[in-house]
Amino acid sequence: MTPTQLRPPTMADVARLAGVSHQTVSRVLGDHPNVREQTRVRVLRAIEEMGYRRNSSARALVTRRTRTLGVVASDTTLYGPASTLFALEEAARAEGYLVSTVSLRRLTVQELAEALDHLSEGGVEGVVAIAPQRSAVEALAELRHPFPVVVVGSGPGVDIPSVSVDQQLGARLATAHLLAAGHRTVWHLAGPEDWQEAADRAVGWRSTLEAEGVEPPMLLRGDWSPLSGYRAGQELAGWVGRGLTAVFVANDQMALGVLRALREAGVRTPQDVAVVGFDDIPESEFFAPPLTTVRQDFESVGKQGIAVLLDLIEGRPPAAPRIAIEPQLVVRASTFPYTAQSERAPL
Repeated sequence: MTPTQLRPPTMADVARLAGVSHQTVSRVLGDHPNVREQTRVRVLRAIEEMGYRRNSSARALVTRRTRTLGVVASDTTLYGPASTLFALEEAARAEGYLVSTVSLRRLTVQELAEALDHLSEGGVEGVVAIAPQRSAVEALAELRHPFPVVVVGSGPGVDIPSVSVDQQLGARLATAHLLAAGHRTVWHLAGPEDWQEAADRAVGWRSTLEAEGVEPPMLLRGDWSPLSGYRAGQELAGWVGRGLTAVFVANDQMALGVLRALREAGVRTPQDVAVVGFDDIPESEFFAPPLTTVRQDFESVGKQGIAVLLDLIEGRPPAAPRIAIEPQLVVRASTFPYTAQSERAPL
């Protein structure tokens, strides 16, 4: 084996094989127009034959472009942030960018500043922040940074360019679905107070009831976990027979806990209490019963988030600095057309 075979091929190796100069190979790689098509084909064939991969560090020195984006995230064990992170990474790769991710326990001003400094030292060209908490967005607004920043999952009212699913619309779809099925009111188990998504879903639920002249019942609150849903479900079970026939739960994980608590209390779903979740996690169609839920298009969030960031990097004004993506209601067996006259069958 020759020394050349022991190391990765270089641009000079490609040039020798193609019978052209080093500069010509560089022009072909840079898609320069002043290269004859016959020469371009010969160079590309040599690149493929040798398995040449361009050195990103050397390219960055010449172009001052690293083609690397940063992502700052927290709570990535939860379905929404984890799905958003995956979608962003996938969208960035499709555009030819690498992604450097910093995961934080909390998105405080100090931790965000340290994360942005770390990414800046790594030469990222821009950053996407997965910031579902209102405090995180406020912290980002206080910081100065040498590159563009886009926020995802932040909801309306953000001064930073943002992409998010329309959480209020999703809540309205869920609540309206239950009202259309004949339920006189809909109870709500909300997420944590500091999460903008939880606040927006509660606003959508409340506004839908009020638009129909229905006084919203007591709001319960959980922490996104099945355990908090289970505990809230135990409380909800005590209201069955006293006006509670439908519950909109702010995420599928809490809905799982609610379903178990109702089942243990002898309450049937959907015959006695209909339940709607939010997120459409992969397991939701296998709940007992399969869960009606609101599906978020995380793939679109990722694509749009990267598109807005690349526009900013290239100095182009984004087509829309704040993008809201429509969710979709997925109807399954945990809800069905309800009639107030339906009687409870023997268990």
